[in-house]
Amino acid sequence: MFDVPPPLQSRGLDEYRKTWNLFYTCYRPSHAFNIEEIAITAGDDVAFAVMVMRCGPPDATFQFRLTIGLRKVDGDWRITHEHHSVPATD
Repeated sequence: MFDVPPPLQSRGLDEYRKTWNLFYTCYRPSHAFNIEEIAITAGDDVAFAVMVMRCGPPDATFQFRLTIGLRKVDGDWRITHEHHSVPATD
């Protein structure tokens, strides 16, 4: 996974789980992830979803882009790529 806050890249389930520690230190019960736009492209064994999302309380202004790549392995869909990005402010 490639993420906005460090570390830039995480490999494996254990490293992925650690990336949520930052989120949960700031999390409030009223916070949520909302999908504002989504585009899905799917084939027989590969798929991509590209989303514009908002994170935080209902009036939050923090938007980010999420791209997820999936691949069918032994009949099951697996996330093989995940990338978060935010608009540049400069």
